[in-house]
Amino acid sequence: MNDKPYWIAINLVKGIGAVRLKALLETFGDAKSAWGATPADLRTAGLSKRIIENFVDTRSKVDVDTLWNEIAAKNIRVMTWDDADYPARLREIAQPPPILYLRGDFLEEDAWAVAIVGTRRVTSYGQQVTEEVATFLAQNGVTIVSGLARGVDGIAHKAALKAGGRTLAVLGSGVNRIYPPEHRTLAEQIAKTGAIISDYAPDTPPEGSNFPPRNRIISGLSMATIVIEAGETSGALITANFALEQGREIFALPGNIFAPQSKGPNRLIQQGAHPLLNPRDILEILDLTRVTEHRAARQILPADATESQLLDALTHEPIHVDEIREKTGLAVEKVSSTLVMMELKGMVRHVGGMHYVTMREMQGEYKTDS
Repeated sequence: MNDKPYWIAINLVKGIGAVRLKALLETFGDAKSAWGATPADLRTAGLSKRIIENFVDTRSKVDVDTLWNEIAAKNIRVMTWDDADYPARLREIAQPPPILYLRGDFLEEDAWAVAIVGTRRVTSYGQQVTEEVATFLAQNGVTIVSGLARGVDGIAHKAALKAGGRTLAVLGSGVNRIYPPEHRTLAEQIAKTGAIISDYAPDTPPEGSNFPPRNRIISGLSMATIVIEAGETSGALITANFALEQGREIFALPGNIFAPQSKGPNRLIQQGAHPLLNPRDILEILDLTRVTEHRAARQILPADATESQLLDALTHEPIHVDEIREKTGLAVEKVSSTLVMMELKGMVRHVGGMHYVTMREMQGEYKTDS
């Protein structure tokens, strides 16, 4: 068995967060050894008497094999600090969550993400701006991060999906406990093309105290946080404060000075946030215009040696599959199947009669040099 089940078990102990888990791993070398440690050893690792009692109590109630099998049966992926694909931007924050539970997947391109958050009681003005900004960013290759809540969050997720973009939803509950319930279908759609994420264990209910801490993940995954509309005590402002602490950019939508929903964003602007006047400003301030161009180019880079061989064999003049096979020495089945995938990726084009041409002349020679 891998070490992840023991990370999960330790994470269930009340009073053990990122700092104490890190100390346990440093002391015992791995989570399995920490899970089996004696109370005396746990005391040596710096745990208090109360937390040691919690640890022993949890250990007596949790069967690690059963716990792991139950999570696997729910098709929930578990990611820890030790995973190479743990989100790099999230890893940069103070006390990043040791464990993330996912339905769906992170992709490398999700490093170019922007959070859109705001009130549940969104106005027609806020709804229009949310839809336009989320659509524009998604169309420009930016992943939209939000919290799946009613109002601004849900609108941002839906707009990103409609635009054919990626979106990540960070929950204040287990990833199998969708809240609000009317967003269950939306959550399923997000999981298919993006990810549903939580640092709370599966089956954790959506308790009010869970939501403020999860906001650090929303901002932590993102290059910037956009606050659309928010009251003076809104959770969106908590997300903005986390973004500020994490050294990330903040944008806020200017609004009517008498409107309750605009008090939060207007105050953020007064404190130095970028006023959201045009979604293109976001790309320019974050230098995302150039990054998205590089992303488009990288998507058509050869994925392996076979694709490289085929690209070398192709030109802008149509070449028959048999000639490609002779040039490369590859089996015809390999040539045919790889060309199909390359056409889907926009690398080559079938021009009829089993003849193919490269798209490299149109795509700038597959280079991302500045």
